Amino acid sequence: MAADHLVQRWFALTREELPALAGARGWPVHLDHCFQRILLDHATGGPWRDTIASPAYRNASDEQLQQAIALGEQAIAGEQDMDRLNDKSLAWRGKRKGRTKRPGLS
Repeated sequence: MAADHLVQRWFALTREELPALAGARGWPVHLDHCFQRILLDHATGGPWRDTIASPAYRNASDEQLQQAIALGEQAIAGEQDMDRLNDKSLAWRGKRKGRTKRPGLS
């Protein structure tokens, strides 16, 4: 079970900070649960439900939640591409094969 301060940071990041930036950044997602899926999938190396029991915020290890938070913070800093992170998450889930070309992206 993740520490309370990590859970608080997780919810601030995924419910407030990332959704607030989504429109201006042109990100493919804007809902909190989508950011949670993307970040947790990358923290676990595949669909998070294969590794963490639901609800993830209660059952993730500190390390898993720290990795997910760090990735979200890197996206805010412009060090990670949310489009690519989303595409990889969806590919792991069999919902999209590879990257979909979007205007302005190479």
